[in-house]
Amino acid sequence: MEPVQDSKEFSDDCHKLLASVSDAMYAIGGKWKLMIIIAMARGNNRFTELQRMVKGISARVLSSELKELELNGFIIKKVSVGYPVSITYELLPYSETLEEVVGALSNWGLQHREKIKNDMSQKVSEKP
Repeated sequence: MEPVQDSKEFSDDCHKLLASVSDAMYAIGGKWKLMIIIAMARGNNRFTELQRMVKGISARVLSSELKELELNGFIIKKVSVGYPVSITYELLPYSETLEEVVGALSNWGLQHREKIKNDMSQKVSEKP
């Protein structure tokens, strides 16, 4: 992050930073989108596989998130003709641009979990 300026007014740089983070959060924000992309990157490309891998997501929410991911150019829905109709989802090359983001979030998540565990164990040991 860039250093904080003394002025409380928003600079152009601050507006650009806020806008870019807002754009990113719109495209991949929320509880499920990155988890769906991670599950797909591990070979899960059918609706039921994704629902099984992404614990706690409902079918309705998964369907909605898949549509948003498709609209943002991360995945493509493929429908095979024939009987029975088969629907699969594939990651598009653009989804690879999220590798650094997922890596950074994963590292931070591990670090944060350790911090919380340490904080909790310190509180328990401080009790009289």
